[in-house]
Amino acid sequence: MSRPIHALIDLSALEHNLTVVRRYAPRSRVMAVIKADAYGHGLLRAAEAFKSADGFAILELDAAIRLREAGYRQTILLIEGFFSTSELALFEHYRFCTVIHHSEQLEMLSTCKRPRGLDVFLKLNTGMNRLGFTPEQFPAAIESLKSNSAVGKITLMTHFACADEPKGGKGVSEQLQCFNAVTAGWNLPRSLANSAAILRHPETHADWVRPGIMLYGASPFSGTAAGELDLCPAMTVSSRIIAVQNLHSGDEVGYGLTFRADHPMRVGIVAGGYADGYPRHAPIGTPVLVNGERTHIIGRVSMDMLHVDLSGIESARVGSPVILWGKGIPVDEVAQSAGTIGYELLSSLAARIRIET
Repeated sequence: MSRPIHALIDLSALEHNLTVVRRYAPRSRVMAVIKADAYGHGLLRAAEAFKSADGFAILELDAAIRLREAGYRQTILLIEGFFSTSELALFEHYRFCTVIHHSEQLEMLSTCKRPRGLDVFLKLNTGMNRLGFTPEQFPAAIESLKSNSAVGKITLMTHFACADEPKGGKGVSEQLQCFNAVTAGWNLPRSLANSAAILRHPETHADWVRPGIMLYGASPFSGTAAGELDLCPAMTVSSRIIAVQNLHSGDEVGYGLTFRADHPMRVGIVAGGYADGYPRHAPIGTPVLVNGERTHIIGRVSMDMLHVDLSGIESARVGSPVILWGKGIPVDEVAQSAGTIGYELLSSLAARIRIET
């Protein structure tokens, strides 16, 4: 029998979360972000759930090819673009769209005989200083694309740095003001809003929205639960107790003996550790469910196992079910306890985890 840890992917939850996107941005086309194996949910599995989306945004060229060969005809956008002229023939063959975010890409396009009719999303750096042309460079970049016979449709885009902060801080308004000022002279489609901006900043919705984390049922906001946004968790990571230890007062637990019992207690050993994608740095007190009852981990997370406090859960024994995150324990809550974000936990799920739907 295989180890009991597995991940259940709820396709109906994925479909529901896409309807939430459309409810918030009813006049925008939806570019579902399915990079990193759809945040750990499975590329083709998620694509099927999001088949009514107007497009897919993805990072990996081989994954984009898999989508096309699986029969998806929507817009497929490579959000870091191409990295060499040798890739451009594939962009033409599979009718991919590309983000253009630096001058070397413009140069590659201008010197290459292929492709023809390449649709591009031209990225403006409005202050995040990650990818994109500066406001001073942007007009020349647009003119370069408009004069290039290899280029088809042009969409203008940027990315917000602070949309997930309370009221967006001043970042969203400043970035939007910069974007509008720089792009005012061109009547071209626009794409700006990520999950946080979709939910809190309707003025950013424009022609295309690019939802990511909200599609998978996690919240982009610290302090706001996904359920408050009508988002449903799509991934539930479950395991079982594989051993029970009865501790005396003063007994210690795990590597480094970081937990000491101050009273007699029962401790469950769960099949699941950092080699499965559970955060090694999750501290004592990180929540879990055992037999549907809320408890927490104790001691240090091991490669393949972790300890949970069974105090007050008299029904717990070897074989009892454990939910590490998902339905009943939001991934955002586990992530916050571990000092990280839900994105990291979802996308770090190990390949050895059995996936079920």
